[in-house]
Amino acid sequence: MKTSLGIWAFGAMATRFNPGGYKPELAGEATAARVRTAVEGLGDLMDDYEFHYPQEISRDNLEEIQQALDGHGIYCLASGLHLDPRFAKGGFCSPDDATRKAALDVTFEGIDLAGELGAHFIIWPGIEGYNYPFQTPYTSSWARFIDGIGESASRAADKGVTLFLEHKNSEPAMKIMMRNIGMTLHVIHTLRAQGIDNIKVNMDWQHLIMNGENLAEYAALLAAEGLLGHQHANSGWGTFDDDNMVGATAFMETLELAIELRRAGYGDNGERLGFDLYPYTEDAVGAVKRSVIHWNFIDGVAAKIDDGELRAAQQEKDAVRAYELVYAALGA
Repeated sequence: MKTSLGIWAFGAMATRFNPGGYKPELAGEATAARVRTAVEGLGDLMDDYEFHYPQEISRDNLEEIQQALDGHGIYCLASGLHLDPRFAKGGFCSPDDATRKAALDVTFEGIDLAGELGAHFIIWPGIEGYNYPFQTPYTSSWARFIDGIGESASRAADKGVTLFLEHKNSEPAMKIMMRNIGMTLHVIHTLRAQGIDNIKVNMDWQHLIMNGENLAEYAALLAAEGLLGHQHANSGWGTFDDDNMVGATAFMETLELAIELRRAGYGDNGERLGFDLYPYTEDAVGAVKRSVIHWNFIDGVAAKIDDGELRAAQQEKDAVRAYELVYAALGA
């Protein structure tokens, strides 16, 4: 399976308690410089890279970034509305028509650039939500949000771009509207009924773990519906969007996911394992390398499990036999 990496892993590592970041020497560094550091440090471990539009990549710095990529590709552009103070109270869902139009305009520009680059486009609507009860006109906000996704998907279809939706329960909006897999599928199926069918799901593993959503179960469900679009690989404690190294926690859940991705043939049609990491205090190159190594080990264990025997155990819902097979593959 080919790989991609969000270039934000090489940033200054800002938090709301330390807005200058735990790596202040990187604050203000140009994206191309971060790309060079990543490419030089990771080499062939990483095939492609991902960028937020327009903060990390735009037409202004595109040529410089492409030179720094040194032959590596741009797999995804991602919407950066959550990084723009104009959209602090929502972009697509904003009740203000001018604000909403500005959000759509920026999104369309990013989609157009993705089309020119042959890249996919991710919408993670982290700013589309609310912070308090009584703050939001729910019905109209949801209608405006879904319509905005639909307009974006239609624009993407015109440009030959597949749109990936990525859910999360909170941050920066305390209650993100599209905050679980069910709400994501609600958006997708509502738009499918309107004939818009170029939308798939980007599974950010820690976003699912934060919700108590089982990685493997939802990968299987999405694959069955033809909606398994992209993966953002990471791990964490489950209470916050840690974006820790793959396999650092949730090891068994990640191993089960590796099995389901194999069953789904994920990667056979060029899909990437995209790494979405935020190494607050760790060396970025080292954290990414360790994540790739961990994934290769986990996927290697999945390959050793007798899938026929595992399917037979699952058909009987025999957890004891299933774990016998899993631990045998681990060397027990």
